[in-house]
This record gives sequence, C-alpha cells and structure tokens, in this order.
Amino acid sequence: MDQQDFSASPAYGSRKSERLLLLFFLFSLPFLNPWVRGDGVGYYAFARAPLIQHNLDFTEDYRHANESFRGPRFDENGQLRPIFRTATDHLENHFTVGPAILWTPFLLLAHVGVLLSRALGSSVTADGFSAPYRITMALATAFYGFLGLLLAFRLARQYVEERWALLATLSIWWASSLPVYMYFNPSWSHAHSSFAVALFLWYWHETRSSRSLAQWLTLALIAGLMLNVYYPNAMLLAILAVEAFRQYYGAFRPASSVAPDSAPRIPELFVHHTLFAAVLLVCLLPTFITRYLIYGSAFESGYVPLRDWNWFSPRFLAVLFSSNHGLLSWTPILVLSILGLFIFWRWQRRAGPPFLAAFLAFYLFISCYPDWAGISSYGNRFFVSLTPLFILGLAVFFDRAAQLFHSQRAALAAALVLFAVFSLWNAGLIFQWGTHLIPARGPVSFSEVVHNQFFVVPRQLSADLHSYFLHRKALMQRIEDRDLQQLEKNPLP
Repeated sequence: MDQQDFSASPAYGSRKSERLLLLFFLFSLPFLNPWVRGDGVGYYAFARAPLIQHNLDFTEDYRHANESFRGPRFDENGQLRPIFRTATDHLENHFTVGPAILWTPFLLLAHVGVLLSRALGSSVTADGFSAPYRITMALATAFYGFLGLLLAFRLARQYVEERWALLATLSIWWASSLPVYMYFNPSWSHAHSSFAVALFLWYWHETRSSRSLAQWLTLALIAGLMLNVYYPNAMLLAILAVEAFRQYYGAFRPASSVAPDSAPRIPELFVHHTLFAAVLLVCLLPTFITRYLIYGSAFESGYVPLRDWNWFSPRFLAVLFSSNHGLLSWTPILVLSILGLFIFWRWQRRAGPPFLAAFLAFYLFISCYPDWAGISSYGNRFFVSLTPLFILGLAVFFDRAAQLFHSQRAALAAALVLFAVFSLWNAGLIFQWGTHLIPARGPVSFSEVVHNQFFVVPRQLSADLHSYFLHRKALMQRIEDRDLQQLEKNPLP
C-alpha cells in the first residue's frame, strides 16, 4: 500500500477522548497561579495599559511588578531609570503584543464586571491589577493552552490509533515545560504560542490538499496571529516553503505524477502566495505599530540585534543537552517525540517533510540566538511553541513502538509506565525549579537534581502544596525572596 498520505483517522465521530481531555483540564484549574511576574509584566502591560489607561504608558505596570523585575528599572527614589526610556520617551517593552490580543476579549468582560460590581457598592479596584483581572488572565491562558492541546490531539489522531494520540497528548501536557507556562506563569507568552502554532498546523493540514483563496487568506490570518504572539514562530513558515517548493516543482513538470491535472498552476500559485504574504503583513500591524510607538521604528524588536547572533557558532548541542535549560536534559520525553518526527518524515511523504522542516528551522533559529537558554526558564521554554509537533511525534513513536510488543495490551501498559515515569519526574523537577531548590537561571547540578528528586521533594512537596492552595500569596512571596537571594549571589551579566 502506498502510505504517502495514509490516515488512520479511526474515530472522528468519537468524543470520548476529548471529554477525557476536558475533564483533565477542569481538574487541573486549581493549579492556576494568577500572578503577573517577570516577562509576564511586559506581556500583560500591553493588555492592561490600553484597557485601563487608554495609552501605552507602562509605568504603573512596572511599579506593580515583582521586585526582581521592578528593582533594576527604578532608582532608590522610586523614579524610573533613564536607561529604560526609549527614543520616543516610552518605557522599554520588547515583549510581543500577541498575548494581549488573545487576553483582551476576556479582560473586557472582566472589566465590565468589575465596573458593574463597583456600581453596586463593591470596593474591588478597576485598575487591571486586582484579582478579577489576574484570575481572568490566568483562565484565558489555560483555555488557550487547552485548545492547543485539543487541536494537536485531533491532528495526531488522523495518523495513529486514538489511544496513542490521547496518551501522547497527556504525556506532553504533563511531562514537558508546558505546565509551567500554562498554570504557574500564565502571564508569559508560551501557552498562547503553543495554541497559535497548533491552530496554524491544524488548519494548514486540513486545507493542504486543495486550498481555496478564502482558505489562503484564513491561513494568513492565523499565521499573523502566530507571529504577533511569538517572533520565533516565523520558523513554522518553513512548512509553507516546503509545500511551495513541491508545488512549483510540480507545476514545471505538468506531465509527471508530481503534478496531477488538479494541481494549481504557476500563476495561481503566485497569486495565492502573494496575497498570503500581503495579508500576513497587514496582520502584523499590531506589532509594527507598537514597535514604532515605543522605539520609533516599526522594525525594532528591542531584542538582541541580528548582527550579534551566533550565526557562525550555533549552540546545537548545548540547546539540547546543556544543564543550562537544555531541551532534552530537562524534558527527556522529547527524545521520543523527536524520534517520532523523523519516523513521520519517512512514513508520510506529504506531511512529514514540512513538519520536520519546521522543527529543524526552529531548532536552528534558537541555536543561533545569544540567549538560547532562556535566562529564567523551565527547560528550554522557547520550544513550548512546538508542543503540537511534539505531540504528533510522540503519538507516532507510541504507534510504531507498539508493533514491537506481542499484544496491544502490553504495548499500552509499557506506554502508560513511560507516561507515569516522565510525568512524575517532570512534576518533581518543576517543584524544584518553582521553589528555587535549584537555580531558576543558569546551569544546574544534575547530581543535586537527582538527590532532590528522591530525598527532598517527597519531604517538602506536601507542605508546599498545602501552602500553594491555601496560603498562596505567602508562598509566592517566599519564592520571590529566594529568587532575589539567588540573583544577589549570581547576578545576571
């Protein structure tokens, strides 16, 4: 059988697995931590300042920030340091505007609710910092994270049995960096990025056989959202590059099997790709406008200039294996996911190469970035964007590995053991990182990590979980104090 575009697609009508995923999501909501901290201050400011103040003055956002974020930006008199003023006299804010776009519909509802409650006598403040706003922000982040998981599950289910797609989704959900940015640090951009990438991959895959002009424009809208949320997501456009190469190559060889009669011709391809690029640029106006207002140039990102990147000395091995937030050393389940992506590349001739190209392009991009380790990062947080690809890869790995077992029951039992081991390890490591048993920044000692996993985490976990659910404000303050102590011992360069 030609497996060039074979799809198992066993259970489009079944909703049992999706209901189970929804149940997991609902039971996970108590882990939400509605705080705005670190990078999240910059992301959330793009939603709060326009909503409450109707401007882009982030002074109050920075003043309300946690100490490790606020401290370097204010002097001993509580005045903003001039170095954080841009040429347009705005506060420096290099974080992307996309998360604010996704939060805004929810925050608008929260704001209306707060105003109504104040009219009825409530004392809750309508400043964007009070609990209703922060809880709404955190719920919205978790909602988008869940939608990304659901889309990834639906994509994987088209190629493997539903059990493997479900188990892969649960495994990446709980054994990767995603939980940190979906629950613990919801004001950061990574869960939103995972959703936007999942939406892009899912829609591209659904329309890849024959994409109408309207579908091209919709894909451009999704791609624009994806890039507004997180700039490195531009590497996912490698999928379209591979697709376009095949189409133009086939169009130049109309008599071959590469280009059937129904395939688009060169003028049609050119029009579609040109309109896609034009709509994509229009969709990036929120980024261009905010960059222009803050920095005076629509193309100033505020990040390390491209000329200073490690173009000739990429950190290929460090990104994967370093103790300084290496992707595989911190989240080892992704070894299986990446193996699965290579299997998928060999197995599925149409979808496999574009997906693998996207992963490799993203990997190359991060390897060249000077701050490839993510500074304060759980694992390599940049790769949270690729959550849907990792779910697909792991589902394919489970499916193929199952063929090595004498029965499906034995294969499922082995996969469940892997899920449990990787998830428990990840939960312990998240606890170490979140409570600063290990440094949040820089390299860690793996011997210390292993010792903590077996001898420290079991002893402290129960007490800290009790505090997390019942005395969270005090626990977060203790975590912030530990963070400041570690920064004093090992200040950032």
